[in-house]
Amino acid sequence: MRPVPAVSRALAILRFLAQQTEPSTLKTISQELEMVTSTCLHILRALVEEQMVQVDASTKRYTLGVGVLSLARSVAENNPFHTLAQPVLDKIAEDWNVTTIGVKVAGIEDLVVLALARSRSPFSFYVEVGSRFPALTSATGRLVAAHSALSDADLLKQFKQLRWDNAPEFAQWQKEVNAASRQGFSIDQGNYMSGITVIAVPVLTTQARMTHALVAVGVTGQLTKGITQALAKALLEESRTLSLTLGGRP
Repeated sequence: MRPVPAVSRALAILRFLAQQTEPSTLKTISQELEMVTSTCLHILRALVEEQMVQVDASTKRYTLGVGVLSLARSVAENNPFHTLAQPVLDKIAEDWNVTTIGVKVAGIEDLVVLALARSRSPFSFYVEVGSRFPALTSATGRLVAAHSALSDADLLKQFKQLRWDNAPEFAQWQKEVNAASRQGFSIDQGNYMSGITVIAVPVLTTQARMTHALVAVGVTGQLTKGITQALAKALLEESRTLSLTLGGRP
């Protein structure tokens, strides 16, 4: 396929900004991507014009723009998983008073939020459709690891790049990965976020490949052991139905 440098550079800029936790300067972007500064600036201006990138006029620093979110929502809302999962997420959120999320597993690199339903409680877990997280993040990440073919060395390399409020030891995390593989669901209690419990179940293809996950997020103090186990069971029943309905579809 014939290369299109301008497109490749624009995508490289978008991916770079997506990975940053703070706004970036033109100098930082051009240096990190080994791009000529003037070329980088021209592309950034075009992306700003299209609302894919936004720039702070006072600091001259760049972040992703709302246009990216609009595209992500369009992709999500036209995805069969979104259509099928949204009623499930709405019901679980209402019945159990938790925030529920449907995510796409994009290989070993990313989890992409395709659908969500918010809880009725004052607690608010900030996430939007189109949000991306490292694939091994929290409870969902333990499932991704359980369904991956990565070696221990590769898992350790990925594990070291994760951000936690209370990071588990790698050996303990591996035990939890193995437990997730056996029981079909995973629970993160306060590791990813202090005081927050995350429950995740996989959605599988007919070949047992994990393509999506259903996730519930709630305040640990409100989720007793019994409630957590019952909620995990309810999510697991829904994920099995979704797996059968979706079959091999993305």
